Amino acid sequence: MRCPAMIAIFGAIGLAQSPGTFTNTGNLSVPRQFHTATLLPNGKVLITGGVVGSTIVLNTAELYDSGSGTFSATGSMTTPRYFHCATLLPDGKVLITGGSSQEARAELYDPASGTFSPTGAMTTARGIHTAILLNNGKVLIAGGTGTRMAETYDPSTGAFTPTGDMTEPGADTATLLPNGKVLITRSVRLFEEDHADLYDPATGSFTRTGDIVIGDPTQFPSVTPGQNPSAVLLTNGAVLIAGGAQGDFWATGAQLYDVSAGTFRVTGELTAGIGYWQAAALLPEGRVLIAGEGSNGPAGTAELYDPVTGTFSAPFTSQSQEGHTATLLADGTVLLSGGWVCCGSTIATAEIYHPAVLLASPVLFSLRGTSQGAILHASTQQVVSADNPAVADEALEIYCTGLIDGAVIPPQVAVGGQRAAVLYFGPAPGYPGLNQINVRVPSGLAPGPAVAVRLNYLGRPSNEVTVAVQ
Repeated sequence: MRCPAMIAIFGAIGLAQSPGTFTNTGNLSVPRQFHTATLLPNGKVLITGGVVGSTIVLNTAELYDSGSGTFSATGSMTTPRYFHCATLLPDGKVLITGGSSQEARAELYDPASGTFSPTGAMTTARGIHTAILLNNGKVLIAGGTGTRMAETYDPSTGAFTPTGDMTEPGADTATLLPNGKVLITRSVRLFEEDHADLYDPATGSFTRTGDIVIGDPTQFPSVTPGQNPSAVLLTNGAVLIAGGAQGDFWATGAQLYDVSAGTFRVTGELTAGIGYWQAAALLPEGRVLIAGEGSNGPAGTAELYDPVTGTFSAPFTSQSQEGHTATLLADGTVLLSGGWVCCGSTIATAEIYHPAVLLASPVLFSLRGTSQGAILHASTQQVVSADNPAVADEALEIYCTGLIDGAVIPPQVAVGGQRAAVLYFGPAPGYPGLNQINVRVPSGLAPGPAVAVRLNYLGRPSNEVTVAVQ
């Protein structure tokens, strides 16, 4: 194996701030709650829609620039929305679906033009649903009030197509697992049995998997998560389900879903309990930030979950109590934007959480002085070039830094705006600190000497390089 040119190894960066430090950043242009926040390939964060109070539904959108710490307006959505979903597609556009009023219309945001345009309508109107990008490049849409129906969106056609029905109505959380399947969990109402589903893209069907562990209804705090908990895929492949609300109580329960066993088990309890409509982010160091309405006072509450010890940290204060977003940024910090504070106030403030350790987004290598990626033909170990282009279905070796050692979460690689199947990811053999990703070239790509290649890892896009495709 040849070592690609321009190898640079980026290590962890220590921070002057103490762990758990929030600092203020610029304000949103308008107060928002129950909006969406999506990190774009250019490093900016797209904020869409939301509601002010309980009556003013927004169609406006804005962009957060982490370099300047400011928000600025971008094009408006074609439809006012809140409790909708925003999904980053392989081509860099953002799919917007549904809304609180059981909206069926969908639209696309194009970062290049800063505008929204309609795309195909969903087969059923949805709000408070889930939307998740699958490894085949399609988007699974599941849940919404009272429906078992699920569907997929195909970016190549702009159409929604029904897929298998869930075993029960509703989808509180949807998590893409390392094996490509999707874990669906539902609200755990006060000590009722909860069932979870697995969606298999290969068959387009849902099957029952393990049930959330139900605690003793006579005891508080309970080991059971509540309604509207957070769900985060950990770097070891387990899924953390934590917090939510149990009737009038904040849930302190947290559980882990074991993918190999198909079962849930209890893990450490939240210190203060975090209620409805919280927000969570997986930090590249492996811990999880959860922020929302705590049981310890009128201010927002945040805690950290450590998967090594299975425990939560002592709570610390954040701005919003519910309806905010948490977005992992390219530099490893987390943007919390908007939300609600007691009693009934929608806020426009935003803040940055500074982890104990900063780990930046992955960096794809390019050959010296060019945008051509440090990408090899896997079969010959020769550099892919205009004179030696890649072809459909062959395996390529891509070199980068920024993958987490020992993590089982695969990167998502896009070639020419299409998802490429990942065959291997991890350390580059013989080159400490360097990462290698083997992918299969998608079929149907438009040929050219400079086809775009980018990866998305832990929700953060890398830089873009190019590859020649025949």
